[in-house]
Amino acid sequence: MPLEKKPYLLVTGDLVTTGGMDRANLALAQYLSDCGYEVHVVAHRVDVELAARANVFVHRVPKPLNSCSLGGVLLRRAGELWAVRIAERGGCVVVNGGNCNWAGVNWVHYVHAAYEPTVNGSPLQRLKSHWTHRAFLRQESRALQRACLILANSERTRQDLIARLGIPPDLIQTVYYGTDRERFHPATPDERAAALHELSWDPATPFVAFVGSPDDRRKGFATLFKAWVTLCSDARWDANLAVVGHCADLPSWTSCAEACGVGSRILFLGFRQDVHTVLAGCSCVVAPTHYEAFGLGVQEGLCRGLPAVVSENSGVAEIFPSALKPLLLPDSGNVDCLVRRLWLWRSNMADFQAAAVSFSQELLAYSWDQMAARIVTLIEADRP
Repeated sequence: MPLEKKPYLLVTGDLVTTGGMDRANLALAQYLSDCGYEVHVVAHRVDVELAARANVFVHRVPKPLNSCSLGGVLLRRAGELWAVRIAERGGCVVVNGGNCNWAGVNWVHYVHAAYEPTVNGSPLQRLKSHWTHRAFLRQESRALQRACLILANSERTRQDLIARLGIPPDLIQTVYYGTDRERFHPATPDERAAALHELSWDPATPFVAFVGSPDDRRKGFATLFKAWVTLCSDARWDANLAVVGHCADLPSWTSCAEACGVGSRILFLGFRQDVHTVLAGCSCVVAPTHYEAFGLGVQEGLCRGLPAVVSENSGVAEIFPSALKPLLLPDSGNVDCLVRRLWLWRSNMADFQAAAVSFSQELLAYSWDQMAARIVTLIEADRP
């Protein structure tokens, strides 16, 4: 570490324990604080423990009507204002993607140019989605073209930045997300029993976890739902599905599940702070995402010793060991392919679990602090 520690500024939407980008930014802020740096954060929400630290200064930004567009404008303006102040003191500014137009370090967790979301709804809603996406593209391109160092959360993200935005490869460093060893480790028999008791689940029934909002089409829940209906039509299929994530359209999904005869086979658990507990009671994770820059929820499942059925083009798939690669999905939107992969897992559940538990030890050897330390090393080496 340098003898004289210059201040750091992090510009990000949230610094909380839920969500890949949010958790990663929180880990970096905590590490910088632990190392004695003066840490400034411009964000909408900040973890209470972090905000209470003496060397952490929170510049909270409102999010009117809980709108990402309105909140993003205010976040960008506040970020640029504080970036000037920190830069004048010789400090380092870390922004995230297009959330702040600043010529410094840019940590990319999602590439808007790699995926255009689609929405069901009125023509006005679709038009709004299209123009919002166009705005994100402009902001992303403008910010990344100014960056002096870009951090990518996967090789998938790095290649998207090169191919879709023309970023010079030598500007980009890949830094994978770390892990929380305390909460996400293979569950002991006692931890699993306690989780099943808390969730009121039958220990004899395998549960498969889907972590993400069913309303987010990018996450692929519609494909999973169709696959689950197909699976449950076979009397041999004995697993239930646990869906962890906020679902604004819950009445529609539950009605559809009842109509398809799988109302008792899909549990909508909503948003939960105790994902580690849910995973302790599960036997597999499934994520048929159409675009995923990384996929922290899958990594956390792997750390829990759970096999994962995942789209092979997601960032997290890059780190899969050979023993788990047969579960990767070559086509995230193909229902039959997903059905086959889930049957493959169920037919070889013990072998895949053993492979996942073995792989978890490798993942757990790389903590959030180690991730943050690597980022700081890259930043300090790049500084004049």
